[in-house]
Amino acid sequence: MRKFYARRRTSILAALTGLLASVALFNAPSASAALPTPVSAATARSYLSQLTVATENRTGYDRDLFPLWITISGACNTREWILKRDGSNVVTNSACTATSGSWYSPYDGATWTAASDLDIDHLVPLAEAWDSGASKWTTAQRQAFANDVTRPQLLAVTDNVNQAKGDQDPATWMPSRTAYRCTYVRAWVQVKYYYDLSVDSAEKSALTNYLASC
Repeated sequence: MRKFYARRRTSILAALTGLLASVALFNAPSASAALPTPVSAATARSYLSQLTVATENRTGYDRDLFPLWITISGACNTREWILKRDGSNVVTNSACTATSGSWYSPYDGATWTAASDLDIDHLVPLAEAWDSGASKWTTAQRQAFANDVTRPQLLAVTDNVNQAKGDQDPATWMPSRTAYRCTYVRAWVQVKYYYDLSVDSAEKSALTNYLASC
């Protein structure tokens, strides 16, 4: 009888432990996006001072001019590679498609368990890059930009948040999570500097103001 009660107590404790763990998992972010760490705020300010200020020009833009989702590793294309990088406990099938996992979107603080709820955001949007100098690039250069997993340029985020951002720059759109804004502008400036892209005057003013408080 004592063994029975001991087993019963053990079972109850195990159940309570599992319940508490489930509650904690539900309430807390289960993954953090693994964006490559951007340059420091001081370096970003230095980079920003060196960027050319110019009026943007959308003439001739077509998203298809930036070939997307090339093979990055094995069977994984760029989208699948970022989903694996940015997720927690991600399980993929033989085609590298994520079948389960958890993803925390740093733009809005939402956590998702279905890969279909996520977009891969181009932190500096493709159209913004075109407006800022990519119109003069070769197709190979635009492909490299659109699939860059080395710089802080690609990030798994809530799909409708990414769609709301569209092709806007920091003068008109910023992540709703204020805690992420410093990371966002540091990354923005780093990418623009690396690819020798220009900024317009409103964009530079916004970046200057955000970086001042980083």
